[in-house]
Amino acid sequence: MNKQPNSDKLNLLPDEISNQLADTFKILGDSTRIKLLNLLTQQEMRVGDIATTLEMGQSAISHQLRVLRSARLVKYRKEGKEAWYSLDDDHVVSLMNEGLEHISHR
Repeated sequence: MNKQPNSDKLNLLPDEISNQLADTFKILGDSTRIKLLNLLTQQEMRVGDIATTLEMGQSAISHQLRVLRSARLVKYRKEGKEAWYSLDDDHVVSLMNEGLEHISHR
């Protein structure tokens, strides 16, 4: 019989952290958001440019960007009337790269 060591409970994630991580993966579980994040790994972009590249409406892109912003995966800066979007930090690139490595590993 395989007995679990008592220290396993020390490695359990608190509920709040587990929920936050699950929410992040849910947000990353949308192919449109993945495409959008992939674009932003290459350069900072405006909503209109993202919409044109992904062949989607600006309102749909704006909605997806709001979701990604609320999860702190993207950020924006204002330049006059224009909002320029970019990845929030290098952790987003790491998440993308790890996911790509995982699915390509056989």
